[in-house]
Amino acid sequence: MAFIRKTLNSYSSVVVRSRGIPPFIHPLQMTVKSASPLATCLSLARICDNLLPGSNEAVAGVLTREMQYLYMQRATYDDMALLCAFQAYLIYSMILFFQLERATDSFLRQAVIALQELACSTSRQGLLCLAETLPARPKWEAWIVTEAKRRTLFTMYLFDGVLSAQDGLPVYLGTELRGLPAPMNRTLWQARTRHDWENLYNLHLDDWGGENFCIDELWPVSEGFDDDKVVENRKRTDRWMENLDELGTMLYAVTSSTHGH
Repeated sequence: MAFIRKTLNSYSSVVVRSRGIPPFIHPLQMTVKSASPLATCLSLARICDNLLPGSNEAVAGVLTREMQYLYMQRATYDDMALLCAFQAYLIYSMILFFQLERATDSFLRQAVIALQELACSTSRQGLLCLAETLPARPKWEAWIVTEAKRRTLFTMYLFDGVLSAQDGLPVYLGTELRGLPAPMNRTLWQARTRHDWENLYNLHLDDWGGENFCIDELWPVSEGFDDDKVVENRKRTDRWMENLDELGTMLYAVTSSTHGH
């Protein structure tokens, strides 16, 4: 759990210090008008850097009011804005916990419930492109949204686990995530042009034969698996690990240390 805490802490810190964005946000999200909840978050988070003595309470109040506003506005957002609101709410929650050290704040527990509701609303809009189920190459813009949704969802589950551990509660596998593609490789996620991304996605389809590597393939091997199935699972895991970014690496490290994958 210490590893997860350190990593999630770095995600909030990089935003507070304006040193980049966490690996569940795609840079091109910031180029669309409906990303305003996220743009506001990335700007507002800076007030948490180099806090003056005694200012913690006031700064926390600013963040919590923005979180409440995001939650109240959730029904008015389109798909992209809802995703950005979900991401912003997660970042605010992590800042409260890690940067402002509000671990015992009752608002944070209420915020987790609101965060889960935002996650549900975002998920209802779709966590897979239609093309991903065929399989075929989706539109770049559609893939960015669904991949960012999945990455944010995985991060939220890890953060929820940290909060549960903080409260002395058991941490469970998110079995409802079964069947979701695990974070895709670094080069796909970091591609900066449509042409590059399309070429890379074609390679992805060739490599995987149309079968995405799913998050539950990192979970404990089912007792019903025969030896051939176990070997195939390990081969697929090794292939998935060939070009991971930091989020994929963390997910593998967590599942490996927890389940001995």
